[in-house]
Amino acid sequence: MAALKAGDSFPDGVTFQYIPYAEEKEGVSSCGVPIAYDASKEFANKKVVLFSVPGAFTGTCSEKHLPGYIKNVSRFREKGVDAIACIAYNDAYVMSAWGKANQVKNDDILFLSDTNTAFSTSLGWLKGERTARYAIIIDHGKVVYAEKEPAREVTVSSAESVLAQL
Repeated sequence: MAALKAGDSFPDGVTFQYIPYAEEKEGVSSCGVPIAYDASKEFANKKVVLFSVPGAFTGTCSEKHLPGYIKNVSRFREKGVDAIACIAYNDAYVMSAWGKANQVKNDDILFLSDTNTAFSTSLGWLKGERTARYAIIIDHGKVVYAEKEPAREVTVSSAESVLAQL
């Protein structure tokens, strides 16, 4: 598969690893059990914003990229977005802990592991061995926006840029 672009169908067979939010496992040091998240199936009948970061708990990702999405969850919902998903190369435990450390609850944002960077690799969107920084809007199985950051800054994949595309 090549990089996705507007008009493409979201591919079949895309799965991530995920630890669902659970109130009883709210603490950063409490672990749930990772499960497979069938993104192709879950995204098929929803409007979804998927954004990728090179790594959980890293400087730019934690200070500049994720906060915009957290701050704008309600604006995304107002624009009809059913799900916001963040992926990175980190395993499901680290992604879950990153969500908890940022006080994201009730799966307002799904923190998914791009296991072995399989999805990002299929797009050719990597940063070394990590997932690259990018954003994709999927509307009922169709890609309506897909942009990879051209440089180190958070521009085309920022919450503000993605909101402007909705």
